[in-house]
Formats: sequence, structure tokens, C-alpha cells
Amino acid sequence: MKFYKWIGLPTVMLLVLGFGSVTSAGSIWAKKSSATKELYADDVAGKIGDILTIKIVESSNANNTVERDLNKQTSKSSSFDGELGVVTDNHNLMPRMPGVGVSATSSNVLTGSSEYVDNRTFADTITVVVQDVQPNGNLVVMGRRERNIAEDIQILEVTGIVRPSDIAFDNTIASGQVANFYLSTTVKGVSKAYNKHGWLGTFFDILWPF
Repeated sequence: MKFYKWIGLPTVMLLVLGFGSVTSAGSIWAKKSSATKELYADDVAGKIGDILTIKIVESSNANNTVERDLNKQTSKSSSFDGELGVVTDNHNLMPRMPGVGVSATSSNVLTGSSEYVDNRTFADTITVVVQDVQPNGNLVVMGRRERNIAEDIQILEVTGIVRPSDIAFDNTIASGQVANFYLSTTVKGVSKAYNKHGWLGTFFDILWPF
């Protein structure tokens, strides 16, 4: 009887350990991945390959007005009575010449006015990829987006340098906080013909540039 008790105790312990290992395999806690960040870490871009969303809000307002009003007037007159001014007590030593009268008036007026007004606003959102990390920690980002809607292709390209402290908690940054911000938009397709000057209009602009 004691022999069975001595054999049964290790067997029970092995069964308990085996059951515990089976239950841990089916635990509700998933195994942590090596790519998973810490619980209290910021989920923002910080290394090469990370993504970052740029909120583009660009506006340009230009209002240039030039007015000029120049006026110049000149008036000049000259007359000659015919006397040379060389006389004696009895008579004039020099023959008398016909009198001459000259009068000239000139006027020059220049009036000019020029006005240039340009108001543009561009708003969009694009997600870029960190291409490089500078020695001071700033991120070099670049992104490209292409849209094809009803055969109208719009290509949006963005590059710049981002300071990590300017990135919001939701991993976004405003375009005004991006250094060396470069934005390029290209439109191809049906609408391109309506945004480009035709060859006939260009020809007449050369002949009549006013």
C-alpha cells in the first residue's frame, strides 16, 4: 500500500504540471510580438520606415497695386528784333536783320496703373514615410499619392523635414510645421485640356501681347 502511495504522488504532480501547461497555451493573453511597443510608449514616427500623416493647409494671398502719375511741362520762347547792337551817333554800323521770334511748348504726361491679385487655398491629407533620421533626431519624410477619378489623374508629392517634438499624439503634423516643405501637384487626364492655354491662343498672345 505504501508502494502505491509512493508511485502515485509523482504521477499526480506530473499530471498537474501537464494540465497547467495546456491551460497556459490557451490563455487569453497573447504572446507579445517583438515589434509591439511598450504600453506607455508614444505611437508616433521616430525611425526609418515609420509613417506619418501630414495635414496640408496652404493658403497664398497676394495683392499688389501700383499706380503712377507723371506730368512734365516745358515752355520756352526767344525773340530777336533785328538790331545787332553795334551803332554810332549817326547811324547803325551793321545792317538791320529781320526780326525773329521763336516759341516752343512741350508737354509729357504718363499715367499708369497695375493691379495683381492672387488668392489660392489648398487643403489635403497625405501619409508619408520616414526616409532618414538626421544626427539631431529630425526626420526626413517623403510621400506620394495618386488619384484616378473618371480618367482624371492627380499626383500629389510631398517632402520635408519634421521635428519629432512637433508631432501630435495621433501621429499627425501640420504642413506649416514641416521644414523645407515641398508640395507638387500634377493633373493629367480630361481636365488637363481645360487648364492649359491652347496653341491658337498662344500664337495670338505672341502677336498681340497687350
